[in-house]
Amino acid sequence: VQLQASGGGSVQTGDSLRLSCGASGFTLDVYGVGWFRQAPGAEREGVSCISSNDNNIYYAESVKGRFTISRDYAKNTVYLQMNSLKPEDTAVYYCATDDLGVACRFPNLDQYEYDYWGQGTEVTVSS
Repeated sequence: VQLQASGGGSVQTGDSLRLSCGASGFTLDVYGVGWFRQAPGAEREGVSCISSNDNNIYYAESVKGRFTISRDYAKNTVYLQMNSLKPEDTAVYYCATDDLGVACRFPNLDQYEYDYWGQGTEVTVSS
């Protein structure tokens, strides 16, 4: 089971980025996927998640209305579209999934629901 997060970069305030979370060795379709981030000196926090059947989608309050999570079944990939980026969005972003298909049942974005983590992709937003 391997997850790979990509799409990070250095942008200006107000710009957009789309992060991708690809999987190898298994199909993401039946698993919940979460996006988390960790800023320098801060704890890792939940950003968004999508449940295994796509019925549940949750966002952290800080990104609501600016970020959109989506799933492409054909590409076995989950995306995080990030618009109107702010300097406080600067962090390493990680995607994660679980091995039971039950992650993202609730809106608490609990990192302990997730078993497999990608390596992270860095996002830097300059003012």
